[in-house]
Amino acid sequence: MTAPNTAEARVRLHVEDTGGDGAVVVLIHGWPLSGASWQAQTTALQDAGYRVIAYDRRGFGQSDKPATGYDYDTLSDDLADLLDSRDVRDATLVGFSMGGGEVARYVARHGTARLAKVVFAAAIPPFMMKTADNPEGAMTPSAEADMEAGLKKDRAAFFDQFTRTFFSVDGELKVTEAQRQAAITLCHQSDPNAAVQCMHAFSETDFRDDLNKVDVPALILHGDADVIVPLEHSGALTHARIPGSELVLLNGAPHGCNVSHAQAFNDALLAFLKK
Repeated sequence: MTAPNTAEARVRLHVEDTGGDGAVVVLIHGWPLSGASWQAQTTALQDAGYRVIAYDRRGFGQSDKPATGYDYDTLSDDLADLLDSRDVRDATLVGFSMGGGEVARYVARHGTARLAKVVFAAAIPPFMMKTADNPEGAMTPSAEADMEAGLKKDRAAFFDQFTRTFFSVDGELKVTEAQRQAAITLCHQSDPNAAVQCMHAFSETDFRDDLNKVDVPALILHGDADVIVPLEHSGALTHARIPGSELVLLNGAPHGCNVSHAQAFNDALLAFLKK
């Protein structure tokens, strides 16, 4: 049983809020990065007149790094606290990779009264772990154990290899080396315990029932060459589970598609926001 987000469990989140009177877009980053990974989207959205809120998940970036609270119930409650404290209304939630889980669990726990739309970008739902009743899962217990071992043995080596896979297609890096190094810097801002616990959370959490509760327009945005969260095990299944959802594929894009294919990513996101 997961712990509720009580006053004791709440933490200080680092939030970047562009302000203004435009419609609100809330950006929820992937693992093990921070809100700074959304730079290309923040600029494009702000230029288009939107108010952009990007925050660092607890345990990552410049947010507090408590010992506990890395389950999706608590993480989605952190998001709810953020929206409530700023009285955000008619917002679009954009969850990248692990952040897609927060979008799904927020809807399930808190409803859509504050939301206009949702976006699942290279996102982990419906359910990463391959089980007897989820043969479509892309994660296996042995792969999860290998990730934990790598994180605990040598974080620097793990993040170096992870970012190469994150931004590559068939071994070819689709971003500049400077962009990859910037991502590595963000990875190292993560708390070691938070990184491990969140890895278990995104690997093991079942969002299938959560997705059934999405009742606002939804965009699924995914690179068709993503090997970390493969389309056929995630985005395609989420699209099938949410009636009326829109699926946009980014041709030749790896997992880190918001950086490698920033223009195409932003074009698809802005087109969806304008509908």
